[in-house]
Amino acid sequence: MVIKDYQNFKFQQPYQQAMYYCSLILKDQTRPWVERLDVLPHLNVEDLTNFAPMMLSQAFLECYIAGNIEREEAESMVQHVEDVFFKGPNPICRPLFPSQFLTNRVVKLERGMNYCYSKEGLNPSDENSALVHYIQVHQDDFILNVKLQLFALVAKQPAFHQLRSVEQLGYITVLMQRNDSGICGVQFIIQSTVKGPAHIDSRVEAFLKMFENKLYEMTNDEFKSNVNALIDTKLEKHKNLREESRFYWREITDGTLKFDRREAEVAALKKLTQQELIEFFNENVKVGATQKKTLSVRVHGNQHLAEYHSQKSEAVQPNSIQINDIFSFRRSQPLYGSFRGGIGHVKL
Repeated sequence: MVIKDYQNFKFQQPYQQAMYYCSLILKDQTRPWVERLDVLPHLNVEDLTNFAPMMLSQAFLECYIAGNIEREEAESMVQHVEDVFFKGPNPICRPLFPSQFLTNRVVKLERGMNYCYSKEGLNPSDENSALVHYIQVHQDDFILNVKLQLFALVAKQPAFHQLRSVEQLGYITVLMQRNDSGICGVQFIIQSTVKGPAHIDSRVEAFLKMFENKLYEMTNDEFKSNVNALIDTKLEKHKNLREESRFYWREITDGTLKFDRREAEVAALKKLTQQELIEFFNENVKVGATQKKTLSVRVHGNQHLAEYHSQKSEAVQPNSIQINDIFSFRRSQPLYGSFRGGIGHVKL
């Protein structure tokens, strides 16, 4: 059953494959599905039996409790779990050493560089190609967060209109924010049968050049309207306990621990000026910006394999890096610091 699940990965949509490769490139601790598939046939019952006590020989517990419960009750529940694990004459396991805590670290792309990774689609019968055009911007910061969020809000509809409705590049056309363990950016995701990923990539950049004028010509009333719309979204109450818990648990797992995030970002939005948004765009998103960091992940369907093969013989453009081996590339790159660096000392 598990083997079948991994084998079915090759039948995922090309845009899903492109998003997977993007995560594989950026996230330091991610491992490819093919490695797991290679190992599975060699596992047996004895391996699983031996793994259980090994898994529990050392542990680190991280707890979040929500709902109709008093603080003292919650702390008592956690204390009981910790006692079962770590105390008594025969404790189940020992705590992890500080050096063993896991961290979520992300590749820090170089400013002014364009990175590209191209791959054939895993399903040879799929005609669709896909592109993820990712722009890495900053590490979690309230002021930069709201600038990025406001840009994404303002650009989302024009991007869909131009790339999907006017140019009809693909049925799946999305502009959205991306957050990898507190490393923030924006990404275009497009899947198409009519055009190859390289052509789509060029049209994304053409859109960004066209969008400059819209941003520069935005009236003060339009700017305020977009700011207020983003504020209203942030001030919406969580719809249910699951949504609320997801928000707080994300802060815990990322290590950012900014539980007042919504209020702080609303305060930052109220102070934001239109000129500051333009300056943010010019520095981080505008085509040709010296600080811009771009990663293009291209998955080629069977209609665009000629484009894929021709790219291999093309000269690499200035300020561009062609990624051929994901893991060699990842090992050679600097990483952002992890917000979870001091998790052992955090008292919630």
